[in-house]
Amino acid sequence: MANQQSRTNNLVVPQATAALQQMKLEIANELGIPIPQDGYYGNYTSRDTGSIGGYITKRLVQIAEQQLAGHSSR
Repeated sequence: MANQQSRTNNLVVPQATAALQQMKLEIANELGIPIPQDGYYGNYTSRDTGSIGGYITKRLVQIAEQQLAGHSSR
């Protein structure tokens, strides 16, 4: 079990943490995956957590494409 200090996927922009957490909650809700109250996803299947991560990536790519095209995101 890794703690926050030993993570290798550190954010380039640490101020984005809250926005990414909110996005994770929104996507999990959209997929019908209940959010663990204690923040521990260890009891979830790889399929469920992978789906959340995949949709986060998809949404971030969409936002970047919109910004590159000159449109505001959201």
